[in-house]
Amino acid sequence: MLKEFKEFALKGNLVDLAVGFILGGAFGTIVTSLVNDIMMPPLGMLMGGSDFSDLFISLNGEVYASLAAASEAGAPVIAYGKFINALISFAIMAFALFFVIKGMNTLKKKEAAAPPPPPPRQEVLLEEIRNLLAKNQ
Repeated sequence: MLKEFKEFALKGNLVDLAVGFILGGAFGTIVTSLVNDIMMPPLGMLMGGSDFSDLFISLNGEVYASLAAASEAGAPVIAYGKFINALISFAIMAFALFFVIKGMNTLKKKEAAAPPPPPPRQEVLLEEIRNLLAKNQ
């Protein structure tokens, strides 16, 4: 059983999947930082100085200065600003993955379009002999 597990764990596909998972997590962190730290502040400034991640609706009818204050008070809130950030992060990640997959598909098409290698010399000579015999009959 241990031998079977070792074979399973060390298969190329599983290792590739693990590497992809780790890189995907790192890429997600980068995209989240891009959205929260670079894109949202200018967008918030254009929208009147509001921070998208701080936009919320209080469900108990009370007014709170910020999402942090509402959370600290234990108020039920709909944090739609964080949802907007998550949607933008998803769109950026989907767009980036689209280009990665498109590039991989282009490379696969180039590999598939490569001409097959020429046949061995023996086969060429045998075909010539066959053609000559067919002519002489």
